Amino acid sequence: MKPRPRAEEQDDLLRPRLTDMIDLRHELAKLAELIDWEFFEREWAGFFPSSVGRPATPPRLIAGLLYLQHAFDLSDEAVVARWVENPYYQHFCGEIFFQHRPPIDPSSLTRWRKRIGEEGVEWLLTKTIEAGRASGTVEEKSLERVSVDTTVMEKNIAHPTDARLYETARQKLVALSAEAGIELRQSYARLAPRLAIKVGRYAHARQFKRMRKALRTLKGYTGRVMRDLRRQLDSVPAGPLRERILDMLVLTSRLLRQQPKDKGKIFSLHEPEVDCISKGKARVRYEFGTKVTVAATIDEGFIVGMRALPGNPYDGHTLAEALEQVEVLTDHRPALALVDRGYRGHGVETTRVLISGTRKGMTPTLTKLLRRRSAIEPEIGHMKTDGRLTRCPLMGTTGDALFAVLCACGHNIRKILAHLRALLALLIRTILSAFAAGHPHGNRAVAV
Repeated sequence: MKPRPRAEEQDDLLRPRLTDMIDLRHELAKLAELIDWEFFEREWAGFFPSSVGRPATPPRLIAGLLYLQHAFDLSDEAVVARWVENPYYQHFCGEIFFQHRPPIDPSSLTRWRKRIGEEGVEWLLTKTIEAGRASGTVEEKSLERVSVDTTVMEKNIAHPTDARLYETARQKLVALSAEAGIELRQSYARLAPRLAIKVGRYAHARQFKRMRKALRTLKGYTGRVMRDLRRQLDSVPAGPLRERILDMLVLTSRLLRQQPKDKGKIFSLHEPEVDCISKGKARVRYEFGTKVTVAATIDEGFIVGMRALPGNPYDGHTLAEALEQVEVLTDHRPALALVDRGYRGHGVETTRVLISGTRKGMTPTLTKLLRRRSAIEPEIGHMKTDGRLTRCPLMGTTGDALFAVLCACGHNIRKILAHLRALLALLIRTILSAFAAGHPHGNRAVAV
């Protein structure tokens, strides 16, 4: 059923309003006034075609929880739990009176993310950009000049090793066989786990000949279980279970056939779309996840575009798509884009693109701007340390697309909150200075 419109509630003699409990100068209270919540009430109502049943959760509550979750690096469970004990969170999400119980089950956030899709989270990012412009965090002219870069958003998977993948595949096949009532000739439930441990020990001791021999044996165990299950597949009736078994057999067959230098390798059985990306880092040679393009203003580091790029494309081939997203979200086509040398051969003609290291035709102003290109690197670092960009817990390529944009929303929210705190501190200092200047005892009166 469509969300019930939030009506102005009457005063309650037993419960004070949240506006009487909190400091309305707080940055979250100020931010709540800057965001156009009616937009979500209007646009997200179309996701509820049914007119019967219990009214859906208010869209402002979901939008507010998603903002808070990614602004303060919280999980679904943590943001709902903190909402119960924080009156500023409740006021930000549109509550009138203080609530003592969770507004929703944390699993509702999962369903809402699937419901709104990538277009819905881009609306969330658009509203943070509008709030940043309204608060003065980002200036209008800053949208004309952006810096674009890519990073890797790792997936929430274990580090892929052949031994771990073989053993995981065997365990999944054995579990599916038991669920289907198929009796295997041998499940290797005792031998395979011990052998997987030995592979790691041999590798640690640099006894690679023993390690390869044990790995071949472990691979054989998994292959025998796969072939045994495949021979008895006809006894499983058509249905969801049979489809799951077929999918697992296909994945296991791909896993056993893949070679070290093959393309499209499987690095996780529950996330087969994960890419292996090498960024040339000395600390981490390979990262397993998806590539993400980030577009930020040069002056403030405000995120105006962010998108997941499955398949590990070349950076230069992603620039046109990144600038198009910036134009859609901000209604401004950037006049200047600063990129690193990985974007050579980008093919963009509608926007002037300066590549790091360019010398020909450079003026002192452009040279100064180009030195600011690397300022996007710490912004990406903040999204990984202060936000949730380090590891994506959402499933599939759709989860990567949603999570990347939500991380950008959280970064912009933190920028706006810091700007509002600075404005409040400046206002207080100005008032105190004026009071000290007019008081006969000067600064001593202010200290008292």
